[in-house]
Amino acid sequence: ALSTTLTPELVEEGYVREIISKIQVMRRESNFEVTDRIKIFASESDKLAEVITGNAQEIMAVTLADEIDFLPHPNAKNWDINGEEISLAVERI
Repeated sequence: ALSTTLTPELVEEGYVREIISKIQVMRRESNFEVTDRIKIFASESDKLAEVITGNAQEIMAVTLADEIDFLPHPNAKNWDINGEEISLAVERI
């Protein structure tokens, strides 16, 4: 039988995958090259900031980010990630 119970680890993994997806969308919208290194800005959500901090290496590796700052950014885009609001922005380095 297959268990459909959502453990805290599975919920966190879902947040990580959604955050990565949103960052990749923003990379495409900004017309960045596939190899461009970026800086990520995240604000507005303490819960998602904790998820990002705990999974920073994975997020940075997948999105080619050199840095994550938890500061507001003037060009940030607001996202709803599984019921949590977050503002994200990306800059080419």
